[in-house]
Amino acid sequence: MVSRDDFFIAISNSGETTELIQLLPLIKNIGCRLAGFTGNTRSSMARICDIVIDTGVEKEACPFNMAPTSSTTAQLAMGDALAVVLITKKKFKKSDFIKSHPGGALGQRLSCQVGEIMFEASGAPWVLTGSPMETAIQEMDRLRLGAVLVLDMEKKLKGIITDGDIRHCIAENQSNFTTRSVDQVMTDNPHSLQADSFLYEALNLMEKHQITVLPVVDDRNRLVGLLHLHDILGKGSFQFNGGT
Repeated sequence: MVSRDDFFIAISNSGETTELIQLLPLIKNIGCRLAGFTGNTRSSMARICDIVIDTGVEKEACPFNMAPTSSTTAQLAMGDALAVVLITKKKFKKSDFIKSHPGGALGQRLSCQVGEIMFEASGAPWVLTGSPMETAIQEMDRLRLGAVLVLDMEKKLKGIITDGDIRHCIAENQSNFTTRSVDQVMTDNPHSLQADSFLYEALNLMEKHQITVLPVVDDRNRLVGLLHLHDILGKGSFQFNGGT
């Protein structure tokens, strides 16, 4: 239903589309403001509209200059520009998409939080600082997630060791690396996020830093879980390329 509080945008390159010309006076009588995207600013539609935006093009891309091609592209670009301006003006947030687009891939991705699919801390692979690498390798092998976390006695995150770190040790012929302390091999202060973070944030972080595992911590940096890329991709509708 159209109400007087709505803002109606009419699109017609010629500005003489019969269906629109018949409809617009009715819309205007309701009290709704009208804007028109048209290539003919002197058209019947332009005269009815309160605001006219010129989307005219010199010629269509069609070799016969008949099929709407360049004109429709111009109208689409103008619509996108208007949408971006409104997003900025209304301070629209990514999470607001959930309200208007809950069933789409974007809405589902935004509405799912890390805490919903992560490994709980009790099941995540971790070892204490000072542990030998042999213990870390055994713990990593337990779940085959390609990483093991290093925690202190308060369960605060101190570092991470990945299968890539182990391959690096082997490549350097460090034959005794299994007896070394995890503190000597781990990456300090690894990237992490909190359980109430959205999955798009986790995906962006993974893609930016080329990693597949993210520790999940609380506001005191204590471990609460572990998120793996495969767990996200396993949710069917979620696409790593960010498609909507």
